[in-house]
Amino acid sequence: MQRQPKKPLSVHLGLAIAEIICVSAFTIELSRALSGNTLSWAYVFEWPILGVYGIYMWRKLEVDDGSPPRSTPSDVDDEALLAYNEFLAQVHEPTSEQSNEPPAG
Repeated sequence: MQRQPKKPLSVHLGLAIAEIICVSAFTIELSRALSGNTLSWAYVFEWPILGVYGIYMWRKLEVDDGSPPRSTPSDVDDEALLAYNEFLAQVHEPTSEQSNEPPAG
């Protein structure tokens, strides 16, 4: 079983603040809508949707451990990548002529 890394307190605090805002805005808009403001009915449905989205994102942040997906191939298994890396190492090796020259500048 893998241990989940501890998430910073800011993620949890952000969710709490977002939910407090969504719930309070919902109650305000509901009271305005029941008082006769027809435009407020749109907000009555909007604030709970935003609250649910906040919980969805919080859960994604909780589950995400920052590691790459398991389906990505390993760098060691790719022979073409290994050959290219060897080529780059050869190209960037300093030659004896380069090591004797003073730096340009």
